Amino acid sequence: MERADFVHLVRLSEHASAEDSGAYRRSVAAFASLGYAWVVGCFVLAAAGLWWIVSLALQGRFRAVFVTGVLAAGALLWSSARALWCKLDPPEGVRLQPADAPALFEALERIRKKVQGPPLHEVLLDADFNASIMQRPRWGLFGGARNHLVVGLPLLLALDRQRVLAVLAHEYGHLRGGHGRFAAWVYRTRVSWSRLHESMRGGESLAAMLTEGFLKWYFPRFIARTFALARQDEYEADRIAGRLLGKDVAGAALTEIAVKAHWMGDAFWREHWALAGDRPAAVGPFGHTHQALALPPPDAFARASLRSALRRISDVDDTHPVLRVRLDALGVQPALPPWSRRGAIELLAKPDRWIAHFDKQWCREHADGWKRHHAWLGRVRERIAELAARGQKNAGELVQLADLQVRLDARAPVRALYEEALAQSPTHGPALQGWCRTLADDPPAQRLAALARLHEASPPHRWWAAQAAVSVLEDDPAHDAPDLEVWRERLESADEAEARAWGGLSEAPLLERTSAPDLDDFDRRELQIELAAWRPVRRAWLLRKQLREFSARRCYLLVLELHGVDDEDAWDLCRSLERALTLPGPVEATWTGQAPELGGMARSAGAPPSAGGQATG
Repeated sequence: MERADFVHLVRLSEHASAEDSGAYRRSVAAFASLGYAWVVGCFVLAAAGLWWIVSLALQGRFRAVFVTGVLAAGALLWSSARALWCKLDPPEGVRLQPADAPALFEALERIRKKVQGPPLHEVLLDADFNASIMQRPRWGLFGGARNHLVVGLPLLLALDRQRVLAVLAHEYGHLRGGHGRFAAWVYRTRVSWSRLHESMRGGESLAAMLTEGFLKWYFPRFIARTFALARQDEYEADRIAGRLLGKDVAGAALTEIAVKAHWMGDAFWREHWALAGDRPAAVGPFGHTHQALALPPPDAFARASLRSALRRISDVDDTHPVLRVRLDALGVQPALPPWSRRGAIELLAKPDRWIAHFDKQWCREHADGWKRHHAWLGRVRERIAELAARGQKNAGELVQLADLQVRLDARAPVRALYEEALAQSPTHGPALQGWCRTLADDPPAQRLAALARLHEASPPHRWWAAQAAVSVLEDDPAHDAPDLEVWRERLESADEAEARAWGGLSEAPLLERTSAPDLDDFDRRELQIELAAWRPVRRAWLLRKQLREFSARRCYLLVLELHGVDDEDAWDLCRSLERALTLPGPVEATWTGQAPELGGMARSAGAPPSAGGQATG
């Protein structure tokens, strides 16, 4: 299904739900029954076919064609049985017993009684900054379900007791009463169809292909039709949390989670991984998290984070509404809350035991990655020392020196290096961009002037300059409205140019407008080391891709020879590599089997023909 069609169906479901909620729920139940009817019908048809063939054979009327019939009916019966008894993987985490967290279990029982919810069959503790309720069908698509609650250790470290209880009340709210049971059933069905859809991909039997074809049509329509119900369920769960703990507590919990989760992703993990520079063995993060989350986030960061969260718009990729809409539904004004002074870790009987447990688990899981990061930081330091020792450095070398120092320490004082590069080359785009980044604490007028200079001097950086300027103006209560309108128009124009540029990066023929890459020895060696960590990659070739829209932008085409993966996994691997590689510019990753023109690369065992590319492994 095309995305536009999916969005259209989602909007129709939202309108239907708003006009007549009861009729909408009945239509959802009817459409869900269609999926059940297909699976049950296939199962009955296959069983009847087998019974008919066997009965004829027992009467002595066996024919050779019956063998084909048995195989076809058996395959259909098997695929239908897989659909009917599709099992979901259990949630990950450490199972808690009442003795491990008596205060937590007592609080959950009080919440259960107030919301009149079903019992929890399992409570788990994991390492995510989150909490979630999961229902696992006991007997596939039919029958009851087991209820699993997963609570994240960082959540207990970050929020006080009342706010954590508001989060748990929200999760328990998904299981409330009759409407909750229906919504939970729809949720289980959504997850079951999703897993079944994934498991049926690539089936070679006729029965599997028929079921896959039906699911390909049915599954996206089922997801779209149930979208409004899933989103309504989130609002209702928020209202339950507000009713039990108070709407101000529920709203404060939502806001504090949004800000502190952003802080952990943006600052905490960067600082924690920076410890690998001096420590070759992995260091557990949760002891450090306990101390860090006990402090309020920096005020400037918190305010910027909240503004960013409030600017987000709900879309069809997530049934959870955005923060502003959830606060509006609760009747709470968006604002930074008083920060939790003490975490809810005391809900666990022995907090230090669990912090030590997850620290040890994290170190075990990230041991190899930590070693690689330690080695990478060592190479960065060597490169910094090499560049610093050079007497005369050109603008590109000065920018690389500054960028590498920022990789080691986000607060490194590098403004002078960018300014020295600009003294040599006043329109150097990367130098102007780096210089603008160092002005984060300067007055808005000074920052806007620098961004205007970047926007004028470097077309490849216009989108970055425009979105940064819009953020500066929107974050400034005293901003000039006409200036904001001008920058928004510039951002819209830059968006269109970026869309054309990205289209040019992946347009066919892929090898058109390519040349040998422009990497220096350091960047080339780093690329080889990074690719060596991806086991399916047997060989790779890198080419410089010249874009029609931005001919000066450093862009690359990475062609991979892969082994042991199908086309779908190859596509996923390429997208992951595009996000993970640290090249000087954007990269389009592809593999030799994706287009006929790329197959010659593997056969030539050298640089790509007609491109003069650089083999990297």
